[in-house]
Amino acid sequence: MKLKIAICGLIGLGFMACKQSDKKKETKEEAAPVEETVVTYNFDLEGHRGARGLMPENSIPAFTKAIELGVNTIELDLAVTKDKQVLVSHEPYFNPLFCLDSLGKTIAKKDSIALNIYEHTYKQTQKYDCGSMGNVKFPEQKKQYVTKPLLLDVIALADSLTAGNTTPIKYNIEIKSLPEGDDIYHPNPKDFSDLVIATIKDKIAVENVVLQSFDFRVLQYLHQNYPEYTLAALVYKDDVKTNLDKLGFVPQIYSPLHNMLSKEVIAELHSKNMKVIPWTVNNETDMEELLAMGVDGLITDYPNKAIKYRK
Repeated sequence: MKLKIAICGLIGLGFMACKQSDKKKETKEEAAPVEETVVTYNFDLEGHRGARGLMPENSIPAFTKAIELGVNTIELDLAVTKDKQVLVSHEPYFNPLFCLDSLGKTIAKKDSIALNIYEHTYKQTQKYDCGSMGNVKFPEQKKQYVTKPLLLDVIALADSLTAGNTTPIKYNIEIKSLPEGDDIYHPNPKDFSDLVIATIKDKIAVENVVLQSFDFRVLQYLHQNYPEYTLAALVYKDDVKTNLDKLGFVPQIYSPLHNMLSKEVIAELHSKNMKVIPWTVNNETDMEELLAMGVDGLITDYPNKAIKYRK
């Protein structure tokens, strides 16, 4: 203690100041935060539209980010161009919420539906910027110029980023269609499904791809004509029995809106040999609760939040 007082004196501090400094140090050490214990699980972590919370959705930067963060699966949506190219896009038009038109101007909501991707060639779609505006729903999203990529471009990107990995990246591919949109905003279910299969055949191993849809006509066609593929039924309403009765068969995966699930529903689905992968789970409390209830995967805009729960 005498040595410490002497040192304090040399630097111009008195005895009391030295004591107070010592006390602050002890208090700081005592107040050190306790490390959080996180329970981890084996589950399929799927980056929704790549990593929509962080990068422009369904874009090359979004898929790059998702893979860099360590997702098992990249989730994406498909549209079709006038020249029959399979384009990665959630809507079959250019969303005014985050896209600029071919002249770099904002798009009025009333005009957006008319900007039909099915009436644009692939080359024409590349004139629309769907990233520089950002998305007000995702304030953390990085604003940058992006265009809608081809499905083949995304596959090539994933292959290059995961080359040499012991576990290949997987794909959850949504075929977006509605009865009222057939041959207007997209091909009919048969032609759409055949085009997608022709695009991914020999590019992605069958075991590394899931084909999902809200349109049960698509799933029924795939089930009958491409039984080797894993299918996921996307649902947002009704109970399990009602949805399976409408579908007409038991798919390998049941993918509901996350707040439709309970421990009992998950157990029911598992008893029918279906995996349960809910969408879109962005809240960490929801992630923890769903994983504790036994879901097999999570589809999330924020894979950076979910990665800590994965073994």
